[in-house]
Amino acid sequence: MAPVTTEEAHFAEVPVSVAVFVHMLKGVDIYPESLNGKKKFGGEKTPEAHGKQTLSPSGGRSELHLDLEKRDLNGNFTSKSPTLQLKVRSSPDLDIPSLQAGFGSGGNQEAGTPESILSSQTPTPAVEKSQDKEGGLGTLYFSVEYNFEKKAFMVHIKEAQRLSPTDEQSLTSDPYIKLTLLPEKKHKVKTRVLRKTLDPAFDETFSFYGIPYARVSQLALHFMVLSFDRFSRDEVIGETLVPLADIDLSEGRVLMSRDIIKRNVRRSAGRGELLLSLCYQSTTSTLTVVVLKARHLPKTDSNGPSDPYVKVNLFQGKKRVCKKKTHVKKCAPNPVFNELFVFDLPSEDGLRDTSVELLLLDSDRTSRTPVIGRLLLGTSSPGTAGEHWREICDHPRRQIAKWHALSED
Repeated sequence: MAPVTTEEAHFAEVPVSVAVFVHMLKGVDIYPESLNGKKKFGGEKTPEAHGKQTLSPSGGRSELHLDLEKRDLNGNFTSKSPTLQLKVRSSPDLDIPSLQAGFGSGGNQEAGTPESILSSQTPTPAVEKSQDKEGGLGTLYFSVEYNFEKKAFMVHIKEAQRLSPTDEQSLTSDPYIKLTLLPEKKHKVKTRVLRKTLDPAFDETFSFYGIPYARVSQLALHFMVLSFDRFSRDEVIGETLVPLADIDLSEGRVLMSRDIIKRNVRRSAGRGELLLSLCYQSTTSTLTVVVLKARHLPKTDSNGPSDPYVKVNLFQGKKRVCKKKTHVKKCAPNPVFNELFVFDLPSEDGLRDTSVELLLLDSDRTSRTPVIGRLLLGTSSPGTAGEHWREICDHPRRQIAKWHALSED
């Protein structure tokens, strides 16, 4: 009996099928990383390797290469080409060109790699849109015109685009627009709320009657874009101001667009604000002052909330004729008073020489500055205070409320 060699002893330990497969591969050089321009298993040749023979490093035997990625466990060629795997990243109807085809018309150009194909098909407008969006709060599109037959000034709010989101989770907003005609602020309107959108299409027209055409050039449009919030105060997205001095409406409708900018919040120098309601009764010659609430009050010397109250002084000329005060609100940076005071006025003079002083004070006796802020209402008062006073003089028996910035004492 012939002795058993080491090779035969090795094959005796493995299954017959594996041993046969190893015999088939015996003497074959396997280089799976190099598949182009080489002979493939089973005698197949690629177009690049047609008519060419490559010698193996060991000798003159022709070098065969096994394309393992194209065969299954049984040694058969798979039906799907590796190039078809790119369709997983694209839509089902999009055909990705073969990797062997060059992008140019010349035949000597290199074949495109999967990374280059995918990068060439990556859309860029989305990136540019996000960059544009970071630079502003959106754009408002609207038009203005004047109806000479009805003597009406008309504003058509068409749409807004690329608004800034107010909801951090859904990255969207529930926008609507408030429109005010300046400088009187008598005409105020607002659009409907559109849910979950950053590109709302309002398509609403507002008509303001009784405005002469000659007065339109003196007006200005103030658009405020807000996001509706059911559970708290609506959030301001931005605003835009459009003066009508240089707008010619004699030839019809004028289309316009304006960028939405951040709201310009003008507050006093840390003194807070006070909400008042005034009403002048000319028949009974009385003045009603309702102290409603205050907000944004500064902290005290101890760096804590104050204990505020309001003192109301009525002056006739330079003489104080009456004084009243509200209750103290403990530890309230935004106190709500809702207290009403009625003052009798001289019937023959009315509000001509009358003025009202309101002092917001801190009841803490240890405070070095008990006066938090001061407000004076009268005919000669500047800003919002004078405007509020003139409105109650022009509209008796009407309750008119306004916010007022407090000044230092």
